[in-house]
Amino acid sequence: MTELPQVPVVPDGMQDLYPFLYAHESASDTVLAEVARSTAAKAAEIVRLRREVAGLYAADLSACARAMAERFAAGGRLFTFGNGGSSTDAQGVATTFLHPPTGRPLPALSLTCDVAVVTALSNDIGFDVVFARQIAAFGRRGDIALGLSTSGGSPNVVQAFEEAARRGLLTVGMAGYHGGRLTELEMIDHLFVIPSSSVHRIQEAQTTVYHVLWELTLRAMAEQKVTAAGCPALGGDVP
Repeated sequence: MTELPQVPVVPDGMQDLYPFLYAHESASDTVLAEVARSTAAKAAEIVRLRREVAGLYAADLSACARAMAERFAAGGRLFTFGNGGSSTDAQGVATTFLHPPTGRPLPALSLTCDVAVVTALSNDIGFDVVFARQIAAFGRRGDIALGLSTSGGSPNVVQAFEEAARRGLLTVGMAGYHGGRLTELEMIDHLFVIPSSSVHRIQEAQTTVYHVLWELTLRAMAEQKVTAAGCPALGGDVP
C-alpha cells in the first residue's frame, strides 16, 4: 500500500509572520519583486545621500582630518562614543583607527566597550554621565573626542562633548535629521549632519563619513611627514 505524503504542519503564527513562504507561486513572485524594488530604491537613496554629504562637507572633512592628524602626531588619542547603533559605530570608528586594514595604527578607544564601567556609572550616578566621566578620567588636552548620535539629542553625548571641550580635546560630532542639540553646542569643532529622516540611511552615511575621515587623516599625516608619537608605521601603504 502506497503511503500518501504528509502535509507539513505550519506552526501557529508562522504563516502570518512569513506569508511569502506559504503563498502560491504567483503571490511569492509578487513579494520577491517588491523586495527587489525596495532594495534597489534603498541602494539608490544611500548613493544619493552620500553624494549630498560629500558636497556639503568635503572641505570640512579635509580640515577635520588635518586637525586630527596634528593631534595624533603630538601623541593625542581618539575617544569615541554613542548609544545603540551609534555605540556599534563608535566601536567601528575606534577599530578602524586602532587596527586599520592598511597603514599605521593610531591610538583609539571606544567608551562603550567596558560594560562594567558603563553599568557602574549608570547605576551609581546616572546614564547621562557614562561618557563624560570617562572623558574626565582619560582625556587630556590634545586628545580627540568623536561622538555619534542619529538624533543629535542624546544627553550623554552632549555632556561628553561639554566635558571634552572643557579639557581642551578636539571635538568631532556626527548626527542625523537636522542635527538636534549638537547644532546648539558651539564647542563642537567639526559637526557632520546627515540630512535624512531614516535612521538606517543616517547610520550608513555616517559609516562612510568616518571611513573617509580615517583615510584623509592618514593622508594628512603622510603629507606632513609625521608619525604619531608611540605609533610607528607598520610598513603598509597609506591608502
